[in-house]
Amino acid sequence: MKWIYSVSLAVSLAMQPALAEELISHHPMTEQARDAFVNDLLKKMTLDEKIGQLRLISVGPDNPKEAIREMIRKSQVGAIFNTVTRQDIRAMQDQAVHLSRLKIPLFFAYDVVHGQRTIFPIPLGLAASWDRDAVSEVGRISAYEAADDGLNMTWAPMVDVSREPRWGRVSEGFGEDTYLTAEMGRSMVKAMQGKSAADRYSIMTSVKHFALYGAVEGGRDYNTVDMSPQRMFQDYLPPYKASLEAGSGGVMVSLNTINGVPATANGWLLKDLLRGQWKFKGITISDHGAIKELIKHGVASDPQDAVRIALKAGVDMSMSDEYYSKYLPDLVKKGAVSMAEIDDAARHVLNVKYDMGLFNDPYSHLGPKESDPPDTNAESRLHRAEARDVARKSLVLLKNRLETLPLKKTGTIALIGPLADSQRDIMGSWSAAGVAKQSISLLQGMRNATAGKATLLYAKGANISDNKGIQDFLNLYEQAVSVDKRSPQQLLDEAVEKAKQADVVVAAIGEAQGMAHEASSRSELLIPQSQQKLLAALKATGKPLVIVLMNGRPLAVANEDRMADAMLETWFSGTEGGNAIADVLFGDYNPSGKLPVSFPRSVGQIPIYYNHLPTGRPYNFEKPNKYTSHYYDAVNGPLYPFGYGLSYTRFTVSPVTMSSRTMPRNGTINASVTVTNSGKRDGATVVQMYLNDPVASLSRPVQELRSFKRIMLKAGESQTVTFKIDVDALKFWNQQMQHVAEPGKFNVMIGLDSVRTQDAQFDYL
Repeated sequence: MKWIYSVSLAVSLAMQPALAEELISHHPMTEQARDAFVNDLLKKMTLDEKIGQLRLISVGPDNPKEAIREMIRKSQVGAIFNTVTRQDIRAMQDQAVHLSRLKIPLFFAYDVVHGQRTIFPIPLGLAASWDRDAVSEVGRISAYEAADDGLNMTWAPMVDVSREPRWGRVSEGFGEDTYLTAEMGRSMVKAMQGKSAADRYSIMTSVKHFALYGAVEGGRDYNTVDMSPQRMFQDYLPPYKASLEAGSGGVMVSLNTINGVPATANGWLLKDLLRGQWKFKGITISDHGAIKELIKHGVASDPQDAVRIALKAGVDMSMSDEYYSKYLPDLVKKGAVSMAEIDDAARHVLNVKYDMGLFNDPYSHLGPKESDPPDTNAESRLHRAEARDVARKSLVLLKNRLETLPLKKTGTIALIGPLADSQRDIMGSWSAAGVAKQSISLLQGMRNATAGKATLLYAKGANISDNKGIQDFLNLYEQAVSVDKRSPQQLLDEAVEKAKQADVVVAAIGEAQGMAHEASSRSELLIPQSQQKLLAALKATGKPLVIVLMNGRPLAVANEDRMADAMLETWFSGTEGGNAIADVLFGDYNPSGKLPVSFPRSVGQIPIYYNHLPTGRPYNFEKPNKYTSHYYDAVNGPLYPFGYGLSYTRFTVSPVTMSSRTMPRNGTINASVTVTNSGKRDGATVVQMYLNDPVASLSRPVQELRSFKRIMLKAGESQTVTFKIDVDALKFWNQQMQHVAEPGKFNVMIGLDSVRTQDAQFDYL
């Protein structure tokens, strides 16, 4: 650790003090002042120093700390990621502002996706809350903890709309719907960045993956995307635009091709659209090693060609490769890349550093050395109460036959399953600096809930998978999955024995977190075979069976649905997941989550999503006809539809009342329903409004989410919920790629999911 403290303050102050004082000073946080400052700084920089600002490196085996120190001294680094302790960050910032010629500060980044030290539910789970305030709270706390660790930027939020559950990174996004994803992304950006990314406990966001990454063919990570302009602009691009309009200072470029052109080489995407049409002024950052990959994509002949293409396309910063620093100097000398292009890229990097407040105080997110926590992973640094509250809101009750739930805190309960006692899996993927031993497993949560009241039995029952290839894959880079060495039959026998002793069985099954991650695409969506056998054996005991799903994608659980008396979708629910799930299982919290994705009956239905286009031969469930659009060998439609989720109480929705039957051009109209809690428990629900344009110049979706409101009602209470509909809610991209609202009839559908709705109509004049 000597390298950390090798920079003497006395020596550093003796090195060009006037220049350092001129650079690091109190600068007004205005765009005009920033532009003048950065333009002046660029005039002082050499070509190599400008190129150095374009390099983003990771601390690790490829870049030992001593090598990083030398690169910083030579101004060959602009930013660093994957360092999350104040001591290390302070040491590298010391080197930048004391050893490099111009003293330009570094910025530090990390994947803070759903929490930094306190881990919240995965983004798919956050979307299931349908709660903007909850997502904002996650953003604020994540930013606080990240900034408290010295970080300045996060690679989040991920706003890739995805209708492809085979894709592992569906866990990292907000689901299949454009509007819901845009709302979640906007809320996260505003919360993380706060009033200013320069504030002590704010961090800058870098929205990702730009663009269309969630539409990769076959759900295979890094694969191809081929898409019409209408679908692109209507369904997939709006969440990125919403996040940028919310103020995101960064954009991470995706790894996929778009209509044959890799995003990293796509000048239309990064210049014409992003900077030209959308007026984005922040920084664009390649994904990990993406510039090198242009060669394998077949659009660059060699490394130098890849660098030329990426920079000219509009990639400002190169993540985790040496290509920019190695090849740009010669490209400029040859005239293949202009100095103006280098200046533009460097300007964008320097601009965000200014916006982060680093030229006012390079240590603004570090504080004085004396303030460093003696224990980086101290319990006192966590926000457990908030994590538990948000996690409860993310849980979705899928089935509850004969009111099996909530459970009583009496008698004997058997908790069985490979995920019941996994502190690592409950955190989910991209769990930042979270510590697994600090997370509450379901077993611990149920023990906390039943202590002194009920008998809780536990058995693992099965491994996540008995397939050694899958086990090895999940443990490739870390020992993420514990494999019980007992035989499958021994595990099963123990589980059945415990189940027979119980009054009710709770089965915790699903995926390991590594099965729903980057590079974790699946060819099928079933629960692994080992767990299917376990469920069948538990069902055979005749005891009431409650299934607790833990997973990062929609799974094909039609068989599990048939076996279960109750089923609760819990995603990967974070640090306080076990307590939150127990709160719902035992009725201390009434579930209110709604699905942000459709659950298929089988993988053969993919893609299946609620806002599909109509066909000329639609399938009629009540009057089936052979020559219609359907599968003849399976039940059609999803197992659980978009927006679906049950409660321990009952809600009714009145017919829709329209404020008028006509909406004037560029005017507004209101649609209202009265929602009543007709059950015996207080509860929350989400009222959802969908629109449909039945006759237009292009075929339009059967329904599209246009607004939603989460409401809380006491037992017997009613509330009128009103949605304002404006012209923007009616617009779509027509054949001429114009964003228009066409006159005609519109259908309004309001309900508690996308299937069971109350309907009305109005005319747009």
